[in-house]
Amino acid sequence: MKVVLLAGGLGSRLAEETVRIPKPMVEVAGRPIMLHVMDIYDHWGHNDFIIACGYKAMAIKSFFQDLHLMSNDFTVGIGNGEMALRPTSKIDWRVSVVDTGLATMTGGRIRRLRSWLDDETFMVTYSDGVGNIDIKALLDFHRAHGKLATVTAVQPPARFGNLEIEDGQVTQFTEKVRKQETWINGGFFVFEPGVQDYLTGDEEPLEQAPLARLANDGQLMAYKHTGFWHPMDTVRDRDTLDKLGTGSNPPWTDFENGQPVLTSDDPAKYARA
Repeated sequence: MKVVLLAGGLGSRLAEETVRIPKPMVEVAGRPIMLHVMDIYDHWGHNDFIIACGYKAMAIKSFFQDLHLMSNDFTVGIGNGEMALRPTSKIDWRVSVVDTGLATMTGGRIRRLRSWLDDETFMVTYSDGVGNIDIKALLDFHRAHGKLATVTAVQPPARFGNLEIEDGQVTQFTEKVRKQETWINGGFFVFEPGVQDYLTGDEEPLEQAPLARLANDGQLMAYKHTGFWHPMDTVRDRDTLDKLGTGSNPPWTDFENGQPVLTSDDPAKYARA
C-alpha cells in the first residue's frame, strides 16, 4: 500500500531552519524528521512512499537521490569515477518524489497524485509529526468500518501546568496536564480512492472543506490513538523531539506501549484548523 507524505509547506514557524531547507529535512537526532516518520510505516511493513513536495522541492529530490550512497559504504575510483556500492543499510524503501507545486495546499497535493495512486486504498500523513501509531490496527479499523476515510485522532502534547482552584486558593498544581477530552487531527490517514472526488483544486487545504464534506456525508471515521504523538511546528518542538530521539528507543518507535483505543467518535471535530 502506498504512503503519501505531505512535504510541501513553508514551515514559517521554523524559519531559522526553513529559510535554507524544507521543513521535512529539519534534523531530529541527526536525521531529517521525515525519515523518522517513514520509520514508523516501515516497522509495520509499508515501504512504498510518495513524497508530495513543493517548497524547496529540489532539496528533497537531491536528498533521496543520494540516500542510497549516504546509507551504505562505497568505493570510488577517483581517476575514472567508477563506484562500487557495498551495502550496509537495512533500509529497503521505494520512494517517489513528486513536485506538487509551490503554492498548492494539502488537498491539492493529494489531488495531483491521483495518477500515482493506482485507484487503490492509500495512506497519507504529514512529514513533521511522529507517534507510535499501530499502523496495522489503524488499517484494521479502517477496513472494518467501510467508509471512505479514517483520520487518526490524538491528544495534543501537554505544554502548560494545571492549577486547581477553589475559592481563590490553589489546591493543586500539576505540571503539564493533558486534557483527556481533547482530540485533534494527528494525520496518519487512510483513504479510499473515492476521497479524490472530495478534492476540488490546488487552493484547498485537506484539513478544511474536504474533511468537513466527508464528515457531513458520514464518510470520515476517527481512530483514537492514546500513545505518544508529537508535532514539530516550532523550534521548541524540534528541540524536544531532538532530546527524545537521542536514546536507543525513541518514544515514537516504542510500539509496545502505544496500543490505542479502537473506538470511533464524531469525526468532524478532529479536522485540523
